[in-house]
Amino acid sequence: MSNLSTTSDDILRCARKLIIEGGYNGFSYADIADVVGIRKASIHHHFPAKSDLVRALVARYREEMEAGVAALEREVTDPAAQLRAYAGYWRACIVDDTEPFCVCALLASQIPVLPEDVVVEVRAHFRGLSRWLASVLRRGGEQGVIALSEPAEAEAELFMATVHGAMLSARAYGDPAVFGAIVDPLLLRLDARG
Repeated sequence: MSNLSTTSDDILRCARKLIIEGGYNGFSYADIADVVGIRKASIHHHFPAKSDLVRALVARYREEMEAGVAALEREVTDPAAQLRAYAGYWRACIVDDTEPFCVCALLASQIPVLPEDVVVEVRAHFRGLSRWLASVLRRGGEQGVIALSEPAEAEAELFMATVHGAMLSARAYGDPAVFGAIVDPLLLRLDARG
């Protein structure tokens, strides 16, 4: 298998960065063409419409998330440590500015103006992440390493909203440390070994 980047990979990578910086309506094919060094017609060849591009981007993002949590499940067996690792991933991305915001969280805030096919993909991301978090929390509760004060599904929604809200607050304050100030108390509350 080749590690060489394809034009469509370059387009998707650029679109991801531009969406994180300015949202769905914050970029055009001309912006991507300038960054990638191709003509707009080449982008249209790969992605006929902007909604096709963003839908493909979110589908790929979901695949990356699923692969990431599968790897986390293999490498870290303790459910409380899995939650810390998930939060730690975002903490590191915010601190080093590699991905200071979840693409799907950003797009979710723009659902009223998104094409329906993009909305479907964004919602699927949240459902998948919520299912995984609920399974981690449920296992942790069963093992006695996570203290659940609500059903695992409700705790998963709270955890997900806290992480995404912490991203937003870190961005609003321009201070990566805000992320930990918001997420760390939740991690401490959930850790039954406390």
